[in-house]
Amino acid sequence: MSCGEPHETDCSEVLDHLYEFLDSEMPDVDRAKFKQHFSECSPCLEKYGLEEAVKKLVKRCCGHDDVPSDLRSKVLGRLDLIRSGQTVPEHDVTASPVTPQES
Repeated sequence: MSCGEPHETDCSEVLDHLYEFLDSEMPDVDRAKFKQHFSECSPCLEKYGLEEAVKKLVKRCCGHDDVPSDLRSKVLGRLDLIRSGQTVPEHDVTASPVTPQES
C-alpha cells in the first residue's frame, strides 16, 4: 500500500511496524516519524484507523476474559525464544493431542 508519493518513512516500514505504533512499543522519535507519515499519506492513515478500530473492538469484546496461566506461560516462553533468535516450533510438542470430544 502506498499513496505513490515519496516520504521520509516508507509506507512498507510504517505498515510493518504498525502494531508497535498502536501499542506504543517504539521510541518517541520513531512515533514522531510515523505521525508525520500519517499526516502525509491517506492510505496508511486509513489502515492505521482500521487497525486501531479492530484493536479497540477486540479489547471491548474480549478484554475481560482471564488468560489461563499455562497459555500465558507458553506465549511468554515462545516470545523469549523469538527474542533470543532461537527456532520456534510450529506446534507445541509438549501438549497432549486434542481428541474430537475435547474440541
